[in-house]
Order: sequence, then C-alpha cells, then structure tokens
Amino acid sequence: MARDQECSIDGVSRRKFIVTTGAVGAAGVAGCGGDGEGGDGEGGEGGDGSDGGDGSSGGDGGDMDLSGNIRVSGSSTVFPVATAVGELFKEDHPDVTFDISKDGSSGGFENVFIPGDSDINNSSRAIKDEEVQTLRDNGIEPVEFEVAKDALTVVVNNENDFIDSLTYDELEQIWSPDDKAETWSDVNSDWPDEPIDLYGPASTSGTFDYFTETILGEAGRIRDDFEGTEEDDQIASGVEGNEYAMGYLPFAYYVNNPEETTAVPLATEAGEEPTDPSLDAASTGEYPLARPLFFYGNMNKIQEKGHVQAFIQFYIQKTTDKQLIADRIGYVQSSDQRAQQNQANLEAAITGDYEFSR
Repeated sequence: MARDQECSIDGVSRRKFIVTTGAVGAAGVAGCGGDGEGGDGEGGEGGDGSDGGDGSSGGDGGDMDLSGNIRVSGSSTVFPVATAVGELFKEDHPDVTFDISKDGSSGGFENVFIPGDSDINNSSRAIKDEEVQTLRDNGIEPVEFEVAKDALTVVVNNENDFIDSLTYDELEQIWSPDDKAETWSDVNSDWPDEPIDLYGPASTSGTFDYFTETILGEAGRIRDDFEGTEEDDQIASGVEGNEYAMGYLPFAYYVNNPEETTAVPLATEAGEEPTDPSLDAASTGEYPLARPLFFYGNMNKIQEKGHVQAFIQFYIQKTTDKQLIADRIGYVQSSDQRAQQNQANLEAAITGDYEFSR
C-alpha cells in the first residue's frame, strides 16, 4: 500500500502499543474464553479505556484514532471469519476499510500475499515451506495466527440411499486419478452402476491441498474430471442437482445450509466406528477430517501500520468467542492457550523479533 494509506497510532509508539495491547490482550484472552461468556463485545476485562480498551471492544485500541485500508487475501473457508471480525472492528473504527477477497489459500499466497500486495492471507492449511522461503526471498516474514478448527465435510445428494458412511480407502478410490472409478459400482459392487459426479474446491484452494494430501497421500493428486470452484455454494448446488454426486466443503457452509445436501460420517479405516462431522468431534479430534484454520500476517506491514496491529489484536480476542465463531459461523473457536500464543506472535512481530517455525 502507498504510504499515504498507512496509518499511525497518534502519539503511541510501537513499544507503548505492545504494552497496552499486550496487557489488554492477556486480559481479553482470559475474559473471552471458549464458553462464549467473554469476547462478545461487552468488554470482558478490557478496562475502561485507560489501558487500551474502551469497555465495548474488549481492548481493541478503541481509544485510538485509526484509519486506513486492510487488504485480506486468500481462503474462502476463512473468509466468513475475517468478514465477521472486520464488521465488528469497523463498529468502533469506521475509518478503517477492508478489502477481503476469495482467492483460495494457495492463490492468495502466490498472487497477492507473496508479492506484498496484502496485509493478511487467510489459509485453510498451514503455510508451505516453499511459500515461507519465497516470502523471505522477497523480504517478508510471515506471522502465523491459528484462528479456528473446521470439520471438513463430505456431502452427497439428499436422495442418495446407498452411502451410509465412508472410509479413507473408499474416498481414495472415488477421487484417485489411478484406475479411475467411472461408476459407483466400481468402488463397491453393492452400489449403483451410475456415473460418479464430483464437486470440490479448485486447485488454488487450501482445502483442495488438505483433502488431497490427507486422502490421496499427496497434495494436488486427484482425478481431473471433478468440477472445481472457490465458491462453496457451487459445490453444494452441484451435489444437490445430481442424485449420484459427491463433494466436500467446509463444515460452516454445510451446517448453515443443511437442507441442501447430506453429510457422510467418516472412518479412517474399515472396522472403525464412523463419526459424523460436528464441532464437538472436531474439537476433540475424533472427527477424521478435523483441521486448523489460519491467517498469516506480513510482519513488515504489521510493524508499519497501526490499524493492522489493532485489527489483529481484536481478531485474536474474537477467535475465542464461541457465540461468534461456533454459533454464528460454524467453526470451533480457539482455546485460551492458542489465543495466548497468537498474542505472543503478534507482540514479537511488532518488535521485529518473530521468526516463523513449525
């Protein structure tokens, strides 16, 4: 962004910003825990505004005059979280604007974040080593923030009466490019002799990378005749329109549109009890396709832009808000421990001491 679009925190040094947001952040994290009683806009322990909180935003720097644009690229899975948190942030900071796009995790990294054109990149999978290296070659250190958990959901048509559950092996047979199954009976002789119709995220998606690596053993390994898109509603519509269709999409989309498709219980291996996708099963790790969701900040922009610092601080607090993340959006909210790690990452980024590692 051009320098005239960047904002400073009037009269507040970076060091003082860390002190104020750090203190409020620790209180805010404790006050907006997983039961949803905090972090809900009531201020929690954010103070009365004297320590960086304004009593209404849980310590998001509401007493600061913030302005500027925040460019968020990347994952369509994380898009509803970033959008919801951005809307809440703007209630206290109307002069801060957002440009949030659905590019896919990989597409966002490659085309927007790595070139330095976005402040934040949403991602439904962990950043890749080669992406970290390319960023560093461009003088950018990516700062990791884990924001929620998803129960990636396999769906079939509501009229499908032959699939009660699936194993990883059956999913691999359905989606594999090797000895490609043409009909459902190619996978299971008890299933109909009808063509398989598949829908899923595009190859630019982090969900695509996660699913192919988990189910097919290698990111990007998949049959080439599925319908790929960055729009989850198109995946659901495709499955809804064909009795013999299958797709996979984020749990948040499925749970908010449960009448469109039917979720399939999954088991890692044959003989295991299949588990339905749910927030509880994702939280405990019982559901096989439970996965973390992230966003990554550009450390240079975090250091330079006070409004980006304040937004990420606010975002971290909201990740533990059950009412927002679980009840409203459909993901598992972060734990207090995870939020504290996110807070530590932010503080290290502001001082320039953060270095990404696994």
